[in-house]
Amino acid sequence: MHPRSILPAALICLSGFSFADSAPELARDWQNPLPGNAGRGESLYQAHCTACHSIDANRTGPAHRGVMGRRVGSLQGYKYSAELAASRLRWTPQTLNKWLADPEDLVSGQRMGFAVDDAQERGDLIAYLATLKAK
Repeated sequence: MHPRSILPAALICLSGFSFADSAPELARDWQNPLPGNAGRGESLYQAHCTACHSIDANRTGPAHRGVMGRRVGSLQGYKYSAELAASRLRWTPQTLNKWLADPEDLVSGQRMGFAVDDAQERGDLIAYLATLKAK
């Protein structure tokens, strides 16, 4: 039995966000992103993400304000793939790290065709996304 499988749900909480809604997903190898620099993340966001995303408006991809802690596939007004909407995940630093590294590996059937190979760039982007608090 994997050591995490015997821990109470209250202990399986990283950065203030619980995986309690994602019990079947606990078997994944969740990894914390590298510590990021939000300023560099903002520059990366402008250079690579704004072709499809915006902070406050849905485009080809959903808006990102308030993404941290939000249930995956739940932003009102955006039509997600059925697979993403049914994923039962929540956006945390760990899920965003896995998503940005390989979206299809996290949720098969999703529609994002972009990945961030560099671990530091993922950390920087995640640090920036964490600053985009819901209004």
